Amino acid sequence: MTAGGVNPQVMINALAKHFPDLHVIQEEPESKGVLLKRRARRFGWFVALGQLATMIASRLGKSVAAKRSEEIIRDYGLSAEPDGAVSVTHVPSLNDPACHAMVTSLKPAAVFTISCRILSPATLAVIPCPVINFHAGINPMYRGQMGGYWSLVERDEKNFGATVHLVDKGIDTGGTLYEKRLTPSRADSLATYPLLMTAACIDISVQALRDAVGGTLKPYQPQGLSTLRYPPPIWTWLYHGFTKRVW
Repeated sequence: MTAGGVNPQVMINALAKHFPDLHVIQEEPESKGVLLKRRARRFGWFVALGQLATMIASRLGKSVAAKRSEEIIRDYGLSAEPDGAVSVTHVPSLNDPACHAMVTSLKPAAVFTISCRILSPATLAVIPCPVINFHAGINPMYRGQMGGYWSLVERDEKNFGATVHLVDKGIDTGGTLYEKRLTPSRADSLATYPLLMTAACIDISVQALRDAVGGTLKPYQPQGLSTLRYPPPIWTWLYHGFTKRVW
């Protein structure tokens, strides 16, 4: 289950090599307007607009990020090109009845989510198997968004990495299955941290799904202060970029 994009496509292509009956349910991404309004309700319009400005500014170096992204994909021997052999069903939302009907029809042995909206209790209720999520951050310290970025900002480089965990009703609060820590390149930034983590964590994602299918999942609760993270507003991003070289 995904909203699509380069990172999910890399994961889909890799998983399809191990699970030939893989079926993708892809939702429409939430609009920028919906995301902005939701963040404004939580943080206020000033901070919400600052967060939006960061996303826009970080993409100004698109050519640099694209070159680094190609390098990551090549170095890990992966592909971001859609695989026509993989079945894909498009739905308005993973929380839509159309998605529920497809899950009921497919009768999956396991569900894997990456880069998608939070699944509603109603959606979780219709899924008859373990739901596993790929999270670009180490739980519980870096739940939410931009986990890799915040670990570098806080000089916690040892916790730059990703987590594969079970999905529950919280945000990245389900039991951890596997995690992996790595070291980003100086060429990496907000635009490439998630792709680097995705590429480096194909193996633990495959293993988590094998465990789920085989009935051998062994979730555990990781140690650390549980903190929910959000994108930095542009003034915070610029400050840490210029003072710490973390972009």
